[in-house]
Amino acid sequence: MKGMTIVICNYNYEQFLAEAIDSALAQDYINTRVVVIDDGSVDSSRAIMEGYGTRIKSIFKDNGGQVSAYNLGLESVKTDYVLFLDSDDVLYPGAVTEVMLRFERSDVAKVQFRLDVIDELSRCTGVYVPHSGIDGDCRKLLLDGWLYPSPPASGNAYCVSALKKIFPVPETGMNRYGADFYAIYGAALVGAVSNIPRSLGGYRVAHGNAQGVSFANSDQTDKAPKAFTSRWVTLREIALRRLGTQLPPNFHDFAHEKAYFWSSVYQAPLSTRWHWLLRDSHAYLHTIVANPFWSLKKKIGTLMLSSLCLVPYSPIANYAIRYICNPLARHRAD
Repeated sequence: MKGMTIVICNYNYEQFLAEAIDSALAQDYINTRVVVIDDGSVDSSRAIMEGYGTRIKSIFKDNGGQVSAYNLGLESVKTDYVLFLDSDDVLYPGAVTEVMLRFERSDVAKVQFRLDVIDELSRCTGVYVPHSGIDGDCRKLLLDGWLYPSPPASGNAYCVSALKKIFPVPETGMNRYGADFYAIYGAALVGAVSNIPRSLGGYRVAHGNAQGVSFANSDQTDKAPKAFTSRWVTLREIALRRLGTQLPPNFHDFAHEKAYFWSSVYQAPLSTRWHWLLRDSHAYLHTIVANPFWSLKKKIGTLMLSSLCLVPYSPIANYAIRYICNPLARHRAD
């Protein structure tokens, strides 16, 4: 029986760490190992990890960021497959079993599954990510610059041999975080992707982030677009050097563009919103109109909602922007 290692990367998440570890240990797939990497936490994480004794493999390191934790985690894995679980997220019972069935049925580099968005008390919000999925070879899409629909870190499991063609990722001052970006899109350059269209885990969004533009706990709204651009540059370098694959200079991704959209027009004066439309909206509109993953109905609906940002009555405009950018923020009062 092939094995799965769940690697939990933790930094100062004592509030949620035990729940993440418990969800990993509760998996019914017999050959499942649990490794917890603490990235220099200064809270009570160490004591929590030590309380599990030999039920988990604990690794303690100096703080170096998520990229360094992924690099070390992949180096420590002895199984054929790995799942990187964020320490504030959870896996549902049976998740690993379903994932392993997919790996056994087909030769893929990555299996992905939906995640329910949960709050600080682990209650489901009624929202899940991603809203669409894709099966098969995503390499051609990446070569055309399109980032395919994928869940956040905890919703992905990988063939270790595929990831080792991408990792280790350079650990630089500007590249401490976003390790899941390299895993998600790097793995798809190596092999096919299999999508499980139902939720097998929970993705936690803190209250403060629930009001923001995206579900990315690791990136602030104003930093996320620049971070994605920097990561794409690094992925291009890795793909060329290790795979002999030439990725285009720029990428297309609606999640990325809506962060710019949000920061440019949300709660902005009407003149600023019109300026965005006339001068800065090309990339945003392109990721809607040319999006290879969306139906015509979704494209038209998103364009119509986007046009409401030009309504002079700001409550309507801001509601439309929130509706597009983050379902959890739709009911926020202005």
